[in-house]
Amino acid sequence: MDNLDTIKHLLNRIYGEATGRRAFERIVALIEKFPVQPSQKQVYFTQQDVVLITYGDSLKKPGQTPLATMHEFAANHLKAAVSTIHFLPFFPYSSDDGFSVMDFFAIDSDLGSWEDVKAIGGDFELMFDYVLNHFSAKSKWFEYYLQDKEGFQDFAIEVDPETDLSAVTRPRSLPLLTAFNKSSGRTVHVWTTFSADQIDFNFKSLDVLEKMIEVLFYYVQQGATILRLDAIAYLWKEIGTNCIHLPQTHDMVKLFRSLLDVIAPDVMIITETNVPHEENISYFGNGHDEAQMVYNFTLPPLLFYSFIKQDTTALSRWAAGLHLESAHNTFFNFTASHDGIGVRPLEGILPPEEIESLVKVVTANNGQVSYKRNPDGSESPYELNITYVDAILGDFKSDNAERFLASQAIQYVLPGVPATYIHSLLGSRNWIEGVRQTGRARTINRAKLVLPDVLTQLNDPSSFRARVFYPYLKMIQVRRNQPAFDPKAGFEILEMDNRIFAIKRFSPDQTIYAVTNISGDPIPLALPEKDLPEIMTDLIGAQQINPQSFVLEPYQYVWLAAKA
Repeated sequence: MDNLDTIKHLLNRIYGEATGRRAFERIVALIEKFPVQPSQKQVYFTQQDVVLITYGDSLKKPGQTPLATMHEFAANHLKAAVSTIHFLPFFPYSSDDGFSVMDFFAIDSDLGSWEDVKAIGGDFELMFDYVLNHFSAKSKWFEYYLQDKEGFQDFAIEVDPETDLSAVTRPRSLPLLTAFNKSSGRTVHVWTTFSADQIDFNFKSLDVLEKMIEVLFYYVQQGATILRLDAIAYLWKEIGTNCIHLPQTHDMVKLFRSLLDVIAPDVMIITETNVPHEENISYFGNGHDEAQMVYNFTLPPLLFYSFIKQDTTALSRWAAGLHLESAHNTFFNFTASHDGIGVRPLEGILPPEEIESLVKVVTANNGQVSYKRNPDGSESPYELNITYVDAILGDFKSDNAERFLASQAIQYVLPGVPATYIHSLLGSRNWIEGVRQTGRARTINRAKLVLPDVLTQLNDPSSFRARVFYPYLKMIQVRRNQPAFDPKAGFEILEMDNRIFAIKRFSPDQTIYAVTNISGDPIPLALPEKDLPEIMTDLIGAQQINPQSFVLEPYQYVWLAAKA
């Protein structure tokens, strides 16, 4: 079956034959307008792929657009370490720091322009947010919906407020429906999964489908090489179900993948689904028909837990299951993001009392906790709002850069493509003042930094930023040159002291034993492998080590290399 046949088949399955036929005709008309970008890649990803996650205005400089400032910083400091820059939504927005999009085709003028974005694309690959679950209540599209304008009448999902929606999975503790008055005078209650300002799209409408495919194609035209499907798990709604991970949602992901296979086969999809691991990896589909990458959401909270407990038992057990059947898929490994540390992915891995222990660490260190509404009306922790630096250090008074770097070293040796949030790379601490300013817990990890001030701190070797930034960059640069860290390379979790995380990575050309001490104690070790050379090279410390007898200092990590 070729790609157009696949598209037709998916549309018929989602919408039924009659509506599917009309949808196909409209989509083909869009495809015919779009200049096809032929494939130039033999593989989707290699060990060279490293992603920087940032807001468009995470760095600012007087007299310069924030996007140009980010380009300056990245070009001067990150070219040897980062292959791709993921810009969180940089479109005009009304709330949620960009995720309530008012215009999907424009760049927020406070950040810069599409010319700024394209300039960055000349030096780095680009990852955009494709915010397709919802749109802003203050957008022209919603205004047109309220006016019953032709083509927009069905953009939102109207629900009788008396309808039983208790089965719906809720990622927030806010009301699911929000009332609005239409121009006709009629009051409607529309579906708002995340906030009253974020109106869920009605993808049962072909007008919505066509408009959002137009957005998809536009982002490809603007240079996107990876598209992040934000909040994709909630895309399709069927009353009487939990409205998460529905078959139609998976078919929609397959549809987007098939469309890209037609017009830009090198552009990848990554799904953002902050849910337990098995649900998360369902978005790989059969290994060829859905996302090329999924966010490895279990990693941030489980790694945090391991450092707090100084015990890698649960982490090692989970990591041993990261094998994938298809070489066309991999994990997007991250520890920090613009959001907090999601705890739902720990379901089935840690008991509730252990999750509650993390809540106590966060609140004791000036962090906050966001809750979700459960079907029975109760609330439970959904997200820990704290910088990853402060979470790992476990003490807001600590400045132990080595402890934080050890956590990042574990992230960078796991199978997958690593991604680092700019505030982790720069060693940012909790932005308490920002939370006071906005009244929003998530602001704690969204500081806006002044580039000259950052550079002053980076030029001071004793500063915490410098003690994180330069070793972090060195680690990334070393990693990018090792074939054993290719996302498709093999791996095996090694059993050692429970304060040690140890993984063997191997390719036809190289084997690396990556060993990390997550405790504050020096630990004597011997690799549990036979036929090892007497001396191996530590790629991080550039020193020779006897793998049968060595000591790891507190929070030290070594990457011991041997030729295959």
